[in-house]
Amino acid sequence: MTPSPRLLLTIDYESWLAPSRRYDFLAPEERYALDEGFARDAADPILEKLRDIKASFYLVGELVEWYPELPQKIFDAGHEVGFHCQVHRPLTIVADVEHDLNASVEWRKKYKVHGFRAPMINTVEGVYPLLEKNEFTYSSSLYGPAGTVLQKGKIWEIPVSTFPLLGPPSSFHAPRRMDLPLVLGGEFPYGSSFISGMFPKTVFKIIEKEFKSGRSPVIFLHPYEIVSPTRWPARFARDLLANPLLYPFTFNKTSFLNDLLRNFPVSSVEAYVREATQ
Repeated sequence: MTPSPRLLLTIDYESWLAPSRRYDFLAPEERYALDEGFARDAADPILEKLRDIKASFYLVGELVEWYPELPQKIFDAGHEVGFHCQVHRPLTIVADVEHDLNASVEWRKKYKVHGFRAPMINTVEGVYPLLEKNEFTYSSSLYGPAGTVLQKGKIWEIPVSTFPLLGPPSSFHAPRRMDLPLVLGGEFPYGSSFISGMFPKTVFKIIEKEFKSGRSPVIFLHPYEIVSPTRWPARFARDLLANPLLYPFTFNKTSFLNDLLRNFPVSSVEAYVREATQ
């Protein structure tokens, strides 16, 4: 069954520290102190903005440990709670993914987690058997054209959206991340918040075009792009100097999100997968 077109709105729910690799190897208590309650406090204004519109929230597991009320708020509001990782860092070694899955068993079961989003939209083929073993239904951890629904064993893969300028891609082997080969291959990864930060009007027009063609785009945002942390982006200045490509992730995208919510029907990825696989 092909579901009716809708915007698949996803939020990779992580601390404001997450875009920079500088914090990956700090002790958890150091990351907790640096977060200063941001990941907890951002939830209420985001949920208020969404109101009755349902989205997918892929949570970093250590946030669940820091703020046990966070997943409950999201779940009680009727949104999908998904799994991002246990600790945010590149997660392309199968043993590391297995470690994170083992560390998150309890809360994933409590909040009926069936969807996975790899950090930085970067995964490997060996992760899919692990997801199947841990009773996931789908992943959204590749880039690919809107409307693409892949099957990796018993796991459905719903890619973050690209707009193919040179025809459809011939391979969907993981990894398919936002890098130079993807772009040189003619795909414009408009589902990334990096791109919507740089070109919001262009992304909006592409989404309109996708809807007219009957496709359902997948886009992601982050909490710090909707609710700005205190002293932002000044507190991130060192990281921006080290990697200026992080700068679009510091843009506030509230106006962009408001435009999406006003103009397009929205649903969670889980609801879309349920319809698409009936």
